Amino acid sequence: MHILILGSGGREHTFAHKIAKSNNCSKLFVAPGNAGTAAIATNYDLDPTDFKAVKKLVLAEQIEMLIVGPEVPLVQGIFNFFQDDKELQHVNVIGPSKRGALLEGSKERAKEFMGLYNIPTAAYNSFTAKSLDAGKQFLKTLKSPYVLKADGLAAGKGVVILKDLEEAKSELEQMLTHQKFGAASEKVVIEEFLDGIELSVFVLT
Repeated sequence: MHILILGSGGREHTFAHKIAKSNNCSKLFVAPGNAGTAAIATNYDLDPTDFKAVKKLVLAEQIEMLIVGPEVPLVQGIFNFFQDDKELQHVNVIGPSKRGALLEGSKERAKEFMGLYNIPTAAYNSFTAKSLDAGKQFLKTLKSPYVLKADGLAAGKGVVILKDLEEAKSELEQMLTHQKFGAASEKVVIEEFLDGIELSVFVLT
């Protein structure tokens, strides 16, 4: 099987490391990849969000399985792109649809989903620049420490935890009105702090 992994980080290197050992994998490609993946696969220098370039590579190398590492191409709908293209429909895409990827791409959407299906989660509220004052008032109703999360994707850097209320108010203003995390913080989710161990679970269906 010819397999293509999209991404350039440690996650994709780990995927490549394990998949390269499989007897089911005859050719392995990573785009764009990194120095680590170059030692065990063939790297292609392309942007994972350039779906037309990905398609060209998939057809040229007769790719049968596509594994999408980064969140951005998933949120932008690469799964749907493959499903809607007759030339690509035969490719097995490992990753959620654009709608499913919203659970990762929007903190607010994830919270709404958990509320809809009665999944326990921290109390929260969402705010934009227009509701900045309401956000500051909401912070007063919470106990320290205060958790502020940029709603969108921020490369793992969009979460701020502060102990001081005034610092939290200032940070909220920086995120909303000064776009500290760019478009990702056009909306900010404020939630109660939960102390414990964080566990990520990945499920393939």
